[in-house]
Amino acid sequence: MFIGRETELKFLNDKYEEDGGQLVVLYGRRRVGKTETLREFCKGKPHVFFSCTQTTDRVQLRNFSNRMLMEDIPAKNYISEFTDWEKAFRAIPDLPCGDAKKLVVIDEFPYMCRCNKSIPSILQNLWDAELRDSNVMIILCGSAMSFIEKELLAEKNPLYGRATGIYKMKEMGFYDAAKFFPDYSARDKVLAYAVLGGIPHYLRQWNPRLPVSENIKRNILTKGCILYSEVDFLLHQELRETPIYNSIIEAVALGNTRLNDISQKSLVEDTSKTSVYLKNLIELGIVKREFSVDSKTKEQANSNRGTYRLTDNFFRFWYAFGFVNFSQLEDGDVDGVYEYVVRPALHEFASFTFEDVCREFIREKQKKNELPFRYTRMGRWTGKTTVRDDKASGGLRTAETEIDLLCISREAKEYLVGECKFKGSPFSYSEYLDTLAKLTPLKEKAKFYYALFSESGFDEKIVVDAETNGTQLYSLEQIVNYR
Repeated sequence: MFIGRETELKFLNDKYEEDGGQLVVLYGRRRVGKTETLREFCKGKPHVFFSCTQTTDRVQLRNFSNRMLMEDIPAKNYISEFTDWEKAFRAIPDLPCGDAKKLVVIDEFPYMCRCNKSIPSILQNLWDAELRDSNVMIILCGSAMSFIEKELLAEKNPLYGRATGIYKMKEMGFYDAAKFFPDYSARDKVLAYAVLGGIPHYLRQWNPRLPVSENIKRNILTKGCILYSEVDFLLHQELRETPIYNSIIEAVALGNTRLNDISQKSLVEDTSKTSVYLKNLIELGIVKREFSVDSKTKEQANSNRGTYRLTDNFFRFWYAFGFVNFSQLEDGDVDGVYEYVVRPALHEFASFTFEDVCREFIREKQKKNELPFRYTRMGRWTGKTTVRDDKASGGLRTAETEIDLLCISREAKEYLVGECKFKGSPFSYSEYLDTLAKLTPLKEKAKFYYALFSESGFDEKIVVDAETNGTQLYSLEQIVNYR
């Protein structure tokens, strides 16, 4: 059963229904579900779906010829194979689709280009001369994101400005991912998402009839299962120097988010080299560089500023629990690793992911105009602020702190401050007071709203105060079951 991707399918169908030729580039990291989405889009439409392989140009052309000549096109009556790519592409308008668009999907298009660097130029010349005015839709799909962005779509490259649609697919959000385990409790949906993230290939390895604990043991920690070797397989396929990348990803997964800390933990002494490795991981969609939501362009341009975090939940889980206990897992001590390493830390591990879920919840509420104002920026905020000092009998002091979720209006006149607690006890009143105290210096210049998100409810005093000052309180069930 195909799950989610409504936005991507709507985009593709809208392009399909537009007049004139359509040249669409769809790309994204491996395992994100590009091929499955394209096959779902092609259902019920006459089409040619060609998957490129890592082979020679001659074999690639032969395979493409065989696929095209399976259709009832004039060329099949007098040739058994196209002699060059220009003739092969020129045959696309001859596809027997009636009044429907001639739909051709070329999956993993970068493989085709690597064997024959002239293919983008050939396609560009044909597009300009004939195809753009024909009733055709060509979809070029690929996982090599750097190649597509820098060598296919960038200025001075042949296909620059020719694409009528460019869509970068990202992993599923929480609400679509949770559809893979519909019978789980709200808490277990968050835990499963914290472990797997939104990559469809990973989500399909999960058995929704088994509890989270059993799935982790059977489908991640057991040698021989698909996800056990997934990280190693992907890194070897995409990168060289995998031992160094392993050390860097492990450092980030274990909470080292600053460039210097990552260098020290991974034992890569030169931070400039560490920065290059991190840049490569960012291009693969494994790591992201994050700044405070109110940061300026100048700060973001500084290579030593910002924090690095893993964007892929499964990578984060594997490096936090699997990679560091690999020897025991190789020995088959699955129950021991889970019981003594994973189980005691899993709930706290998921608290970071819960913040992402809350941010997605707020994005959904904005789409339905259910927020007190429309924000233009949302993210985590870090900086100095005033907090309550318990040792000073409730006094205030300045300290480094962060806000889990901060929404800022276009003119920075309205703020929504959100704090997220994924723990077994209610949101405490002292935590609530700390939330109210944050960003105190700005309160004279802007209007503030507050939202609290909690797995285990709220202190009774918070509920009473919220009724008078308008603080929004959101339970785990409200958040998880919103869509």
